[in-house]
Amino acid sequence: MAEMFSLIVFFLVLKLSFLFCYLSDPRCFWRIKDRENYLGDKEADCFFSIYTKRGYVKNDYFSENLDKKVTRKTIYLISSVYFAIEEINRNIHILPNISLLVKIDCNLIEDNVERVWSLKKKEIIPNYYCKNQRRYLIVLTGPIWITSYILGPFLYFSRTPELYCGYFHLLLSDQEQFPHLYQMTPKDTSLPLAMVSLAVHFRWNWVGVIITDDDHGIQFLSELRTGMERNTVCLAFVTSITYDKMLYLKMTHKYYHQIIMSSAKVVVVYGDKESPLQLNFMLWKSKNIQRLWVSVSQFDMITMMGDFMLNSIHGTLIFSHQQSEMSGFKHFIQRVNPSNYSNDISLAKLWWTYFKCSLPPPDCKTLKNCPTKTLFQWLFEPPLGMSMSETCYNLYNAVYAAAHSIHEMFLQHVDTSSENDENVLEFNSWKMFSFVKNIQFVNPAGDLVNMNQNRKLDTEYDIFYITDFLKHEGLKMKIGRFSGHFPNGQQLFISDEMIEWATDIKQTLASICSVPCRPGLRKYFQEGKSVCCFDCYPCPENEISNMTDMDQCVKCPEDEYANTNQTKCFKKVVTFLAYEDPSGMALAVLAVCFSVLTSVVLCVFLKHRNTPIVKANNETLSYVLLTSLIFCFICSLLYIGYPTMVSCILQQTTFAIVFTVAASCVLAKTITVVLAFKITVPGRRLRWLLLSGAPNYIIPICTMIQMILCGIWLGTSPPFVDADLHMVHGHIIIVCNKGSVIAFYCVLGYMGCLALSSFTVAFLARNLPDTFNEAKLLTFSMLVFCSVWITFLPVYHSTKGKAMVAVEVFCILASSAGMLVCIFLPKCYIILLRPQINSFHDFRKIHVKVININ
Repeated sequence: MAEMFSLIVFFLVLKLSFLFCYLSDPRCFWRIKDRENYLGDKEADCFFSIYTKRGYVKNDYFSENLDKKVTRKTIYLISSVYFAIEEINRNIHILPNISLLVKIDCNLIEDNVERVWSLKKKEIIPNYYCKNQRRYLIVLTGPIWITSYILGPFLYFSRTPELYCGYFHLLLSDQEQFPHLYQMTPKDTSLPLAMVSLAVHFRWNWVGVIITDDDHGIQFLSELRTGMERNTVCLAFVTSITYDKMLYLKMTHKYYHQIIMSSAKVVVVYGDKESPLQLNFMLWKSKNIQRLWVSVSQFDMITMMGDFMLNSIHGTLIFSHQQSEMSGFKHFIQRVNPSNYSNDISLAKLWWTYFKCSLPPPDCKTLKNCPTKTLFQWLFEPPLGMSMSETCYNLYNAVYAAAHSIHEMFLQHVDTSSENDENVLEFNSWKMFSFVKNIQFVNPAGDLVNMNQNRKLDTEYDIFYITDFLKHEGLKMKIGRFSGHFPNGQQLFISDEMIEWATDIKQTLASICSVPCRPGLRKYFQEGKSVCCFDCYPCPENEISNMTDMDQCVKCPEDEYANTNQTKCFKKVVTFLAYEDPSGMALAVLAVCFSVLTSVVLCVFLKHRNTPIVKANNETLSYVLLTSLIFCFICSLLYIGYPTMVSCILQQTTFAIVFTVAASCVLAKTITVVLAFKITVPGRRLRWLLLSGAPNYIIPICTMIQMILCGIWLGTSPPFVDADLHMVHGHIIIVCNKGSVIAFYCVLGYMGCLALSSFTVAFLARNLPDTFNEAKLLTFSMLVFCSVWITFLPVYHSTKGKAMVAVEVFCILASSAGMLVCIFLPKCYIILLRPQINSFHDFRKIHVKVININ
């Protein structure tokens, strides 16, 4: 037991160690389509009955004209049995001084029933023998499973064990019905996973399936469907080919309609090749249905039409149980059949001939671009050898299994006898069967053969690509391997070099239901349809998808934003109205310039304070207005730069108070003008209001009211520094939040009322006669002021980010500049450029002229 386990571990490690080396050593095969052979790769059912004799006894190869009764493919299968027996009989380490012999019977089902069961019953059922008649140890059967299914029970009745060497079939695995039968081919437990892994590797998610309508096909479909669901591969259609001939004829159009109407470019084929499935593919070939077929080795065959059964311009992918090549098999076939298979061409018509292909051949970047001469030179590069089909390899190993079992019986001194002939050895066949089912050995090719079903290693598959090339030739190349020894996701190995050279699968063959959603889009699944069928919708705002075919988009963090293609998240740029910005710099320069200009005007007024134009309009109010305008310009600088809590509070309160002072000054000056004209009329009693300076009290009263409003604002919901993450895409706007919006608009509305009152009074007094009447100037200044702030409201709400702050600063500067220019620019013009009219002497002349005119 320990030795058996050690041997298994040794071979497992050996296989894993040389796996990549094995894939890097390309193996190619070529074959000629023999169109003169109307049978194609048709096989006959055969019984290979094994018995022994003492000494070296040579088998009579193809005796009784056997080669004339069977097809070429059957001769090929028989040759593998003869080849194994000859190797064993020449091997002194296995059954020394004992020879294995074989009796071959073929076409058992097709032979005449009466002749089989009446005349040759004793030969067909080996252990039904008469006295002095040969008794067989074990029977090898194949490749057609139905023969074992029908005749197998008779072998059991005669206590003769059977090794079935054809493709695994579920019905033959029933131990209650077939306790005497052992299937050399392992069950395809890993095949569905291997095919799904291949689909995932090539990114095929829309695959059709064709199976035979039996338990074998249905079980495979169930396992395949499970693997597909785990890997998001979908079934485009399922075609189940019936065995019933009449029903098949009725369903032919439906089968054709299913595959022609499907958008799937890749189709998995599995089932019994002896079913009507073969007829289906010949029909589809005539209809020029082109798909990439994915199947198993039993469908690697040439039909009676002289073409590969799975024929397509895209080629065929075949999964085959892993096996090695027998170097002496080619020479053996040529030796025992020198007339039929004397050269490589005749062998290539029989089956695949293998050669070690170095890629790429000279002057050949791809298979399609290879010159014909180069291809032929490449094909005939030595060494050439005859490959074995899977059934051949099973027959070969079955012969060795029988030989090793007999050898083991000798070593364990199991009784033997020579009852009928002193050279014929008799064994207990049933005891031998128990040895066969537990034996393990290494065959001449170096492969470990473990007959214990419970301890077999995980199934491994070679993956071959088969395609037509030249005119009548086929090329078969090993492109990868599937090994169950590795963890999930690492079991499939594909040679990209072989794929790119021999095929254009990756570039041209996309078997998908929907076009993959590129990064930046997400999948939107269609109701009632497969998960592989979907639409692609853009990700919502500030969400990304950075991979293909994402189900959901990922939201960017609050401090990041999605790029235009919505494939990446970038850090948002922190932005505010800075002095470094062109707009911030321009506004700051304007604020400083206007404040300096206002200071200059103030100095001019102070210097010329004794002139009529200064004294005529309440020089104190002019000084206060100019001072407030200076602060109006300066307070705009509080809006520029990185906001802080202090600057945010000062912005609003300073702006509100200094503008209130300016507006109330204009209102006071306007009322002063009106009162001045009112009291000059005889009989008026309002002279005391003007003499007492009552209009000057308007400024503190109005300012006090504004300060109360600001106090309420600061006490309830003061302004604060706020980071607006969503106002401008890709930016974090650092702004001063107004806090209470109601309070802000109350303050702004109060200033608007003052300005509107000043405008109304000034407008009414605009036509009062006087040399230095500034009512018109006040009217224009308030018109500009009101126009600026009325325009401010819609513009302010339509801008975002630092542009909104710039609009507010601009309105402060524009309204302040409007008052400065409209009220004081004409006066400065007179003071500085027309000083002759700004004197009491000239003022009296003008006054007298006015009186005389009147």
